[in-house]
Amino acid sequence: MSEFHIAVAIGTFLLAGAVKGVIGMGLPTVSVGMLSLVMLPVEAAALMIVPSFVTNLWQAVVGSGLLDVARRLWTMMLGICVGTWLGSGLLTGDSTLFTVSALGSALALYAIVGLTKVRFAVAPAWEPWLSPVAGVITGVVTGATGVFVIPSAPYIQALGMDKDRTVQAFGLSFTVSTVALAVSLSLEGAYAVSVAGASVLALLPAAVGMAAGQWFRARVSAETFRLCFFVGTLLLGLHLAVQAWI
Repeated sequence: MSEFHIAVAIGTFLLAGAVKGVIGMGLPTVSVGMLSLVMLPVEAAALMIVPSFVTNLWQAVVGSGLLDVARRLWTMMLGICVGTWLGSGLLTGDSTLFTVSALGSALALYAIVGLTKVRFAVAPAWEPWLSPVAGVITGVVTGATGVFVIPSAPYIQALGMDKDRTVQAFGLSFTVSTVALAVSLSLEGAYAVSVAGASVLALLPAAVGMAAGQWFRARVSAETFRLCFFVGTLLLGLHLAVQAWI
């Protein structure tokens, strides 16, 4: 990478880590979205792998409810793996126009859901069939764009779990998505040793940003920050979606 790309990557992971520190999610969304302004989405997704895996794994294992969450969502996790494999060719293929447009559309949709504060409720009787469906769709979106919050995040929120288990469910879902994406990129030859090394280095600014975000969270309204985050994500998504066709 050039010095310009290195500077952009450091700044991006600082910001992405700060967002995750404040609201508990958003590192892959911010990092892939912003880095895709200066590089291919597949390159941005590859750089995001290690910071996303480490921060989300930590989020998943903190607390005592991980086994309960895993038992409840294992079919969704399996669906994520299958869907990511099905969609991986879209991210690593030659159709950059489609990939950038899909990424922008996914980011915009995620932001709209967040801004409108739409809340869904999933009846327990629906979970046996809806969990794997949500997982497969999330996996396809992950494989195609490198972003794995749609529809997994709204679906997990709709399950009505308590706050701690919801946070752990996010961490587990995002960890599985990260690993599935890493495996798919490796099989497609898009996750070389050099890229993995750069991804490890990206963990440092992400961790610094996350610590700063946690400090910031104690001093600023989380709701205000969420509003700014979703507005920024919407604008970024629309920019990527439109830019792809200009």
